[in-house]
Amino acid sequence: MPCHCLKDKNCTEGDEVAKDVLSGVRFYIRYISSLLQISIIKAYDVGASVLSRIREIRGKMSGFLRASMDHYTVLIVPQKKSSVKKISASSSAVRIAMIAAMIVSVSIIYVFYEYLSAKRDDLELNYLRKLSAAQKEEIERISSKIGYFEKKLESLKEYDQQIRSMADMVVNDRKNKKEYRGVGGPSADHDSRILPGNDAVIIGGIGKSMDRLIEEASRQERSFREIVDFLEKRKSILARTPSIWPVEGWVTSGFGMRHSPFSGRKEFHGALDIAARSGKPVLAPADGIVSEIEHRSDLGNTLSIDHGNGITTSYAHMLRCNASIGQSVRRGDVIGYVGSTGRSTGPHLHYVVQINGIPVNPRTYLP
Repeated sequence: MPCHCLKDKNCTEGDEVAKDVLSGVRFYIRYISSLLQISIIKAYDVGASVLSRIREIRGKMSGFLRASMDHYTVLIVPQKKSSVKKISASSSAVRIAMIAAMIVSVSIIYVFYEYLSAKRDDLELNYLRKLSAAQKEEIERISSKIGYFEKKLESLKEYDQQIRSMADMVVNDRKNKKEYRGVGGPSADHDSRILPGNDAVIIGGIGKSMDRLIEEASRQERSFREIVDFLEKRKSILARTPSIWPVEGWVTSGFGMRHSPFSGRKEFHGALDIAARSGKPVLAPADGIVSEIEHRSDLGNTLSIDHGNGITTSYAHMLRCNASIGQSVRRGDVIGYVGSTGRSTGPHLHYVVQINGIPVNPRTYLP
């Protein structure tokens, strides 16, 4: 009894599998059938389209053949007595010849245009190559000039320092002691060379170098202006400092203590007595302005010059003065003549140098 039941069960499962397989086969058969139907329909449509196109082409060919039945005749009549030449051609041949001529003409024009375009491009390319080579040479020249300018700037800096050292450009200020010394030069991490590379890199390097050179030149210009201002001031000071003998002669009485030629007693003599012949010109030892002219009983005809910076000079016992109060005089100008006016033992010049009203030894300023 159990075995019989198991057998029935297996039979039932086998029937179901068979039904599933049969169902799948039927599905694929219907799917393939539908694909065949669709293919047939499309093939029919394509065939109909092809037949329609063939009929159209056939009609056009028939018209072309009918038109080709026409002929064209060209008669060539020579001037001399000879037979007339006749050339006949069908209309289709004429059309074909005209089409061929048009195709050849267009082809020739196209080839000629392409040749001209290629020639133009070749000329432009050669021009651009030459221009590029010229630009590279110019860039190299500019690079070399930049290096030359940098060396010149370094030389100018050295000259700047030498000039400052020779001029001893030191300003003594109690609050701010400033020393005018030239400083500068490239930084340690800077390389002035323009290394090779593409054009953009080279041009960028040249631009930076030019900016740096302009900055260095501006700095050097300011430094030179500073030197010029300093030397102008020094020149002005030197021009206003008594530095030449007011008259040529011999010193009969120096600066300091002496025995008076009149009383014989010791006295302070705050000047130089320079003996010279009467009427000899007296020269201004420096630039200045005549500040005083007078006649005194002891010094005779006297003249004073204010040289600025607290420096004044005076000239006494002169025969006469050759300037007026307020007159500007330059070093070497004649301001008077040697005499023996006032309290004097003979023709001579009484020469006084004062700084801030205090007499100093004139020999300090004489060569």
